[in-house]
Amino acid sequence: MKFIDEAVITVQSGNGGRGCVSFRREKFIPRGGPDGGDGGKGGDVVLATTSRKRTLYQFRYQKHFKAKNGAHGQGKQKTGKNGQDLIIDIPPGTVVTDADSGQTIKDLVEPGETLVLVKGGRGGQGNTRFKTSTHRSPRFAQPGEPGETKTFRLELKLLADVGLIGLPNAGKSTLISTVSSARPKIGNYPFTTLSPSLGVVRTEWGEPFVIADIPGLIKGAHKGTGLGIRFLRHIERTRILVHLVDASSIETDDPLQSYHTVNKELSMYNQQLMEKPQIVVLNKLDLPGVRELATSFQSALKGKEVILISALTGKGIEDLLSQTMQLLDKQNGPD
Repeated sequence: MKFIDEAVITVQSGNGGRGCVSFRREKFIPRGGPDGGDGGKGGDVVLATTSRKRTLYQFRYQKHFKAKNGAHGQGKQKTGKNGQDLIIDIPPGTVVTDADSGQTIKDLVEPGETLVLVKGGRGGQGNTRFKTSTHRSPRFAQPGEPGETKTFRLELKLLADVGLIGLPNAGKSTLISTVSSARPKIGNYPFTTLSPSLGVVRTEWGEPFVIADIPGLIKGAHKGTGLGIRFLRHIERTRILVHLVDASSIETDDPLQSYHTVNKELSMYNQQLMEKPQIVVLNKLDLPGVRELATSFQSALKGKEVILISALTGKGIEDLLSQTMQLLDKQNGPD
């Protein structure tokens, strides 16, 4: 399943500058001559993928984009300055479609890819260009070509930045409904969620990110038990993992049992999943008697930080989101 975010934008390239009609007026050149320069080229409108962008949220506020016009030519054969290209940053995984014809233009998958949506108009030629042996004083020049205006549909087929993993009833659906506008069904029974729920998390710290509630994994998931393989495939495509553990279900004689069960299924399915950054979170700290169980879990999981939260009351959520943002930014890095 893919998170699909859409936007329709109208883009306009810059007009070309007009050519100049000009004649030399020099003291020791009695007849002078044409010296009008060419106009500058109009700017292009270009899409560029960058890992710093994760959603198409920016287009909620701006839907029209225009590149700079080329400058007009001047006397003394001075060419007008080219209009500056307009670069529009978008997230990788964006499909660009012509809004009028419905034709797919390009699927921009990797960071650093570019696509010229509309090209700037060519600058007009100055009168110097039209001087011939029989026509020595042309009194005309070309106008610049107008830019193009087109409308495009952007469709983001981006799989989640963050995958929520854990056994059934760990509280993943509650957590995703707390931190985003996603509203999955919530209940106290296995496989409440039959497909991954995706939500956009917006914080005050930076670019929004996409989070996926990966339905509960159980023992044998890597062999297809339950809907295991179907869900494990989604985990492969996330950037980082948030491993949610139900603190109320921690066994005193083996505090890490549920934690190890999920990680074993990940490694049995694909060892590379264990190389993904993983934030360990204990949930349901609002229940009575859970603090002692959480302490035993933390003691057993030596050398790894554990975040304590209550998805129901919101306690600890801000700390979780802050650390998630920091880890995502570290993973993305510069293009």
